[in-house]
Amino acid sequence: MKLELGHFHVKEVTFGESTRFEDGVLTINKEEALAVVREDEHITDADLVIARPGEEKRIVPVKEAVEPRCRVNSKHNNYFPGVTGTELYQVGDGRSHALKGCSVMGVGKHWGSFGDGLVDMSGKGAEYSYFSQITNICLVADTDEEFERHEQQKKNHAIRWATHRLAEYLGNCVKGLEPEEIETYDLPPITKRDSSVNDLPSVVYVIQTMTQMEEEGYNDLAYGWDLNKSIPTLMHPNEVLDGSLIGGSFMPTSSKWATYDYQNCPTIKSLAAQHGKTLNFLGVITSNLNVALIQKERSALYVAQIAKTLGADGAILAEQGYGNPDADFTACYVALEDAGVKTVGITNECTGRDGRSQSLVSMDPKSDAIVSCGNVSELIELPAMKEVIGELEALGRDGLSGGWAGDEILGPSVREDGSIIMENNAMFCGDQVIGWAQKTVREF
Repeated sequence: MKLELGHFHVKEVTFGESTRFEDGVLTINKEEALAVVREDEHITDADLVIARPGEEKRIVPVKEAVEPRCRVNSKHNNYFPGVTGTELYQVGDGRSHALKGCSVMGVGKHWGSFGDGLVDMSGKGAEYSYFSQITNICLVADTDEEFERHEQQKKNHAIRWATHRLAEYLGNCVKGLEPEEIETYDLPPITKRDSSVNDLPSVVYVIQTMTQMEEEGYNDLAYGWDLNKSIPTLMHPNEVLDGSLIGGSFMPTSSKWATYDYQNCPTIKSLAAQHGKTLNFLGVITSNLNVALIQKERSALYVAQIAKTLGADGAILAEQGYGNPDADFTACYVALEDAGVKTVGITNECTGRDGRSQSLVSMDPKSDAIVSCGNVSELIELPAMKEVIGELEALGRDGLSGGWAGDEILGPSVREDGSIIMENNAMFCGDQVIGWAQKTVREF
């Protein structure tokens, strides 16, 4: 499979009479864009707000982030098969165009949830999230999904799907243009590789997708299919980079991966860059995060079997989440090691606000090579921002992971002057286990 990703670098985003990209400027016809959003009758109110790096803006509650993209020279018009449009087809082959340096960010106007988060575009808070480094086109919306308004867990279906449609709409403005550069990912079939490649250490990348909810609508998706209903599966890396995987809404927000993260997975890109040079990149195994112990054991066995069948010498194992998913992480780690596959794990830790608690719920001596992406429980205090995009009260009122309404020692997360105190847990996709984390745990 040969994937070409054409890059159009966005230097500025503004509103205007037509949606177009020219000389680094993305111009958006707001009314036309919002019409795409309002295709879902459950969207009751919507607006677009631009948040640029360095601006004194705080975005909360953030539900999803997507890179604007389109397909080129394809008979298919929808970019996310099984999610947008009606066409279902395989991705990862051909040409796609991407607006780089920006995201379409789904933001609630009211009513946040456990899986929603916060992004600061400047100051200390900007250091905790990759999304502070790019321009975010914020879809700030409300819905009539009354049934989940006061629930801690929300599917956020209307806003999340509107975010994907809007990203698709914006991406189409560069469909007929010539990109500034083209990234090519051309990974031959495993059995058709040169001996010089096959002689290199072979590596598989295992990503533990968020699949814990039995009811559909919360979990990560593959081609629109709820991954709770699947077993570990081998995927071509190009599929992941080209819109096959969609982020879910369940996971504590600092630990989860947005659709944008899957589209730009740094670990896949690094492995692809080293393929044929220092390693033989075999592919991606999507694993599960389950609840019942037997489900965890079953998934671990499948992962190890796939890796061993492929002839993997080593694996990179990335955990989405913490707590209960730690058991999946450890089980998968041990199963891989028992199969003779040397494994390196990437995860965050939950060591408590004082850093003294056990870092992972489940541990094993065989899990002896782990890269840490920080402590989800780390306390963070941030000053007020000039502008809030969304609703700041959601951080303390709506059960966002890392926020609280009141604490007998610390007080409320949201203070009267607009400053906040919260756990790192509430930083939207802040730990970035998927590969571009900016923090770690160090010993002193």
